[in-house]
Amino acid sequence: MVDPVRQEVVSGAITVIIKVGTNVLADPNGHLDRHRIQSLADQLHRICSSGRKVVLVTSGAIGAGVGKLALGKRPTDLAHLQACAAVGQSALMQLYQESFAPYGVHTAQILLTASDFEDRARYLNARNTIVTLFEYGALPIINENDTVSVAEIKFGDNDHLAAMVTNLLRAPLLVLLTNVDGLYSDDPRTNPDAKLLATVPNIDQSVTGLAADTKSALGTGGMESKLKAARLVTVAGEAVIMANGALDGILDRVFAGEPVGTLFLPHGEGVSSRKRWFGLTVRPKGIFWLDAGARKAIGDGKSLLAVGVTAVEGAFEVGDVVSICAPGGVEVARGLTNYSSADAERIRGQHTDRIAEVLGSVPYTELVHRDNLVVVG
Repeated sequence: MVDPVRQEVVSGAITVIIKVGTNVLADPNGHLDRHRIQSLADQLHRICSSGRKVVLVTSGAIGAGVGKLALGKRPTDLAHLQACAAVGQSALMQLYQESFAPYGVHTAQILLTASDFEDRARYLNARNTIVTLFEYGALPIINENDTVSVAEIKFGDNDHLAAMVTNLLRAPLLVLLTNVDGLYSDDPRTNPDAKLLATVPNIDQSVTGLAADTKSALGTGGMESKLKAARLVTVAGEAVIMANGALDGILDRVFAGEPVGTLFLPHGEGVSSRKRWFGLTVRPKGIFWLDAGARKAIGDGKSLLAVGVTAVEGAFEVGDVVSICAPGGVEVARGLTNYSSADAERIRGQHTDRIAEVLGSVPYTELVHRDNLVVVG
């Protein structure tokens, strides 16, 4: 059975990002499953043969290192995690290359950290490298550089990385392959009446509240991280499909338009490459807290004025990315600030005609101009 909505989504996706989690690639003991990786490679080759450009974002380096070193379980301290990543990454890439070799496809390893996305020049260079690999017919395989990146191992996950790569390439579709069938109305482990949600039109608070604590023994992410990643993509105007990567032929079924997993529909207008970078990629340096009036103005597409800011949090300079949050703690936008945190604190809550009185001049009438602002919620 084919779902016409999904058929439309996949047929229009010429560039596709596919993320595969550790628990899809490895057995419960952490050893990489050769059969499953070969099956994944076979399906990816069929997708590429249809004329699509595919990027694979893969977890599994730390899990592979755990298995290769016969540790039995994932370490908890940073040094041992990084050692596992160093041992496991080469084994992971070797298996991918062996799996694609029968098709004559070259695999290209790209290891990234959050700082690669926050530096504009490195961000654009990563994009140029991936586009050039497409020209050569190679398959870009991306992973976090766990061996050297402290923040990614402690807090990061490849769901977020996959979302950032999707926005980097403006890819119309992100496929998250995980160890569950999709998003349920409740935790299916405790509620037998929980229903799989076939389609989610908007990732709002009612949807994020469905995330259960599903973090696995080998992986770093859970349902909450997947929903956050999906939201980063859908607010930029692209679609996400979450499906069970352990099911035979799952990617074939996804790209046939079958109703498998959960489809998250785009619920934002197309966002420019520049706005995707500062609004959906770079980590904010601080927060502007809004009153209700400013919240409405942001939703109506207006600039952020000082009078609507109730509090300033963090330390930042002119041109830094700041998070813009509504009462209740919900992030509604991100943007490039026209004022440092020190000056913003002095003028918050003030009408524009009083800025000169407070600061001695009026460099800008807006704290964040609408041209430098991206609505995210």
